[in-house]
Amino acid sequence: MSRISRPVKVVPPDGARGDARRDRWRAHRQARRAELVEATVRAIGKHGAEVGMDEIAAEAGISKPVLYRHFHDKSDLYVAVGEWGAELLMERLRPLFHEGGSPNQRIRRLLDAYLGTIEQYPELYRFVVQRRFADRPVDTDPVSTEKTLIANSLSRVLGEYVRALGLDSGGVEVWSHGLVGMVQASGDWWLERQSMSRSDLTDYLAQVIWHAIDGVLRAAGLVIDPDEPLEIDDHGLRVVDGGEDEEADRG
Repeated sequence: MSRISRPVKVVPPDGARGDARRDRWRAHRQARRAELVEATVRAIGKHGAEVGMDEIAAEAGISKPVLYRHFHDKSDLYVAVGEWGAELLMERLRPLFHEGGSPNQRIRRLLDAYLGTIEQYPELYRFVVQRRFADRPVDTDPVSTEKTLIANSLSRVLGEYVRALGLDSGGVEVWSHGLVGMVQASGDWWLERQSMSRSDLTDYLAQVIWHAIDGVLRAAGLVIDPDEPLEIDDHGLRVVDGGEDEEADRG
């Protein structure tokens, strides 16, 4: 008589089942928090930076008690929304740090991406920067975190080029944090005043930033055309002009 084999059901230990349930529940809560953050962003867009918990709950289609099940308090929600905004901005900026082109092209791309983002989400920007929604001091400041992320990314790129030119990169972090702070302050002013176009503001800031960099380079005896594409290869920094490579001019 032939014997019919049956699949053996492996029963995990009680501890393993418990861990799996906790992992699923944690993933569910994280996904739900993400949905509620996006609902908050929509509510901010509709009601402005002074949005309240009632309006956020209504946008999410839940009651306030349910909203508070996922966020300890208003400050917890504020930080989560700030992190959402910072990640959105970095998703737009991150690839631009590595795109080729001339110094002016690179500077303008980064400026336009930053200003374009705060122009697209003005109330979200005010919500995060003004911090009025948070009902207590927060351990993580989304604004400072965002500035640090951008400055660190900029430092890595500038440091690479400065070292390729044979210069001391010790001041790169100072440059980076200073430039990021200037652009943020200018963006704050522009968002409130709207006294010039985004394109004009980008032009002004690009000019200021390049002249600051150019001043440091000239002090070291280096002159670089801001409209000529730059590349780094095994021989260092090279200017690409009409398909012909030339080393950056010294003196």
